[in-house]
Amino acid sequence: MLDMEDDYFLEEDKLGMTVTSGVVNIKKDQSNLIGISIGGGAPLCPCLYIVQVFDNTPASREGTLQSGDELVGVNGQSVKGKTKVEVAKMIQACKEEVNIKYNKLHADPAQGKSLDIVLKKVKHRLVENMSTSTADALGLSRAILCNDTLVKKLQELDSTETMYRGLVDHSKRVMKAFYGLLQVYKAFGDAFAGIGVREPQPR
Repeated sequence: MLDMEDDYFLEEDKLGMTVTSGVVNIKKDQSNLIGISIGGGAPLCPCLYIVQVFDNTPASREGTLQSGDELVGVNGQSVKGKTKVEVAKMIQACKEEVNIKYNKLHADPAQGKSLDIVLKKVKHRLVENMSTSTADALGLSRAILCNDTLVKKLQELDSTETMYRGLVDHSKRVMKAFYGLLQVYKAFGDAFAGIGVREPQPR
């Protein structure tokens, strides 16, 4: 009974989320890279995880690995207890193709997109105000500030908003000018009507 209770309390609380494991093979590019940024690792963190999957890289094109996925092994070798530099060297040592074992944490699908956006907002707000050395120690690469697709989309939305605001302001100015022109026409009409009333009519 005591052992069962110990097992219960030692079990990791995943807050209702599920974990799935998998293995993926990724072919390297000409620079011998797969396009991921790694965070965590010894001596500060018990696990290694993917901080960022960069755009237009082998990892992003393959599509399996995502930010937040835990790295468990490289080419059949466990990465537990290793530093992120050691794991990066393990990946670089692989020729042409690298085999990566990972754990993926799944949140509630109904809240998945909003959760991802909230986490990315928090991540950006943290990294923006950090020095490079602090961000590197925590495994939060500052490269995410210019490589995150959500940030790019947000910038596009901001520029679109600015354009539409300009169009709305321009439309307001045009409407005001048109209203002023109508007032001039009205004044002319009133003047001609007054002249017509006072002009003697033939009998």
